[in-house]
Amino acid sequence: QVQLVESGGGLVQAGGSLRLSCVASGSIFSINGMGWYRQAPGKQRELVARIISGGSTTYADSVKGRFTISRDNAKNTVYLQMNSLKPEDTSVYYCHALIKAYSGIFTYENDYWGQGTQVTVSS
Repeated sequence: QVQLVESGGGLVQAGGSLRLSCVASGSIFSINGMGWYRQAPGKQRELVARIISGGSTTYADSVKGRFTISRDNAKNTVYLQMNSLKPEDTSVYYCHALIKAYSGIFTYENDYWGQGTQVTVSS
């Protein structure tokens, strides 16, 4: 059993900052990619940023230069530092991880998602 638990969302004024955290726990053998997606009402879920085990990062064009993703492998944790927030960043943010988990003596790789955390940016 693997769980992703997010924290750090909330309400902030435009121009402000928030830091999201996501901790993976459970029968984890290894974690490959970790990342953040977001979904606004009536819109599709979109990639915000992701980081692979080697440290390479990818960002959506809309957040480049404002958001920074980082990872603490020892703590199975991924962070998203969000600066210069805009009202259009308002969304539910979901943590995602590609995890190889134990199942008995075997391991299986699957996608896992957190429950989502609301980020609201007021103008």
